[in-house]
Amino acid sequence: MLTPVGSIDRQWINAPNLGIHAAGTTFAYRRLGAPTGVPVVLLNHWGATLDNFDPRIVDGLAASRPVYALDYRGVGASGGDAPLTVDEMARDMIAVIRALGLEQIDLVGFSLGGFVTQDILLKVPDLVRKAILAGTGPAGGEGIDRVGAVSWPLIVKALLTLRDPKTYLFFTSTANGRRAATAFLARLKERKTDRDKSVSMAAFRRQLTAIKAWGKQTPQDLGVVRQPVLVANGDHDIMVPTPNSVGLAARLPAAELVLYDDAGHGGIFQYHDAFVGKALAFLDA
Repeated sequence: MLTPVGSIDRQWINAPNLGIHAAGTTFAYRRLGAPTGVPVVLLNHWGATLDNFDPRIVDGLAASRPVYALDYRGVGASGGDAPLTVDEMARDMIAVIRALGLEQIDLVGFSLGGFVTQDILLKVPDLVRKAILAGTGPAGGEGIDRVGAVSWPLIVKALLTLRDPKTYLFFTSTANGRRAATAFLARLKERKTDRDKSVSMAAFRRQLTAIKAWGKQTPQDLGVVRQPVLVANGDHDIMVPTPNSVGLAARLPAAELVLYDDAGHGGIFQYHDAFVGKALAFLDA
């Protein structure tokens, strides 16, 4: 259920579901955090609704600045059909950010959200002050067009073992990885009421089409990006292979790279405390 904009909540678990009209439809979002400061906008992964943002990361960022978490078109409580290209997602998110009245933002994109963040940086550079790219890679990056081929067998494995697919997709199979997966999935269930709508299979598949197209796309000229960028990932990402993060940091003129040990695609969730500290230091610098 979407509610009108009210006062800013301080915790993710209590932040109401809000709606904003932009680009011909209504987009779902949540807003929380400090009343002043450069707003941080969060863009999430393939198949993710608002309830897939890590509460510890959101609350950590929101302690000192306003935070906006957005649903893509056709995902969760947002209207319309999920776009088939990253380009369309980026245009949607730009329209939402402008409809929210945000003139300059810090942008945090995880996985698919990192693809969208890169495209926004290139489309409207004056909108973004700083960016964080986590568990992601550039257009045409190594193995990105095979995200589906890598993921489907592990999704089936999760169904057969009665586990959440993120157990296998986001975390390593080591003891550390399994503990981190259990803790992360428990955090995602902390919000008991007013949860977002589940993602539909149609939206899930349409987003995968966009991811595959991004993986086959001609590389973009990231050398024109002048904003400071923090690139973060686990050192054993099997979904968007870790070398993509290394390559991103090398191609971006003002980038810093952090890789987390014994961590996969969800490295920022496994090391959420360290990531929040790093992100805040980066944004405040």
